[in-house]
Amino acid sequence: MGKSVLKVQRSEAGEIKKLLNTNDAYTVGVRLYLVYLVALGHSSRKLSELHNISFKQITNWVHRFEKEGIEGLKDKKGRGRRSALSDEQLARIKVLVLKEAPRDHGFQTERWTGPLLAQWIKKEYGLEYQKAQIYNLLEKVGIAFEKKAGLINKV
Repeated sequence: MGKSVLKVQRSEAGEIKKLLNTNDAYTVGVRLYLVYLVALGHSSRKLSELHNISFKQITNWVHRFEKEGIEGLKDKKGRGRRSALSDEQLARIKVLVLKEAPRDHGFQTERWTGPLLAQWIKKEYGLEYQKAQIYNLLEKVGIAFEKKAGLINKV
């Protein structure tokens, strides 16, 4: 009989990753460590495979570190892809989720879910969103998802 595999019972891997991503010090530390490994001569392509981070992202961190030092490794507002939805469309989505029922829009359910909202956005605006993107979009407009309550206003 082999050794038992260590398992984490408290949280799922996705929840743990979300915690890591919300800790700025940890995020900067990981990026700095990867820059350090590149400085030691490790291949950024090999590091990409080992750490499951895109080669391009590692390259960007090295260049930002070269240009701005450790400040370049911190997340700054304005970096990243711009939303395909306008501010007005985002406001409409918030009102939709908080004040309107899915039944009002032809769906056969009482509560909005991420996948359901993705369908509505595709129908209304012609934009396709993955499940994870929907929850990021909702967080951006001040709505959180709680298992028992569904989508709720964070403010």
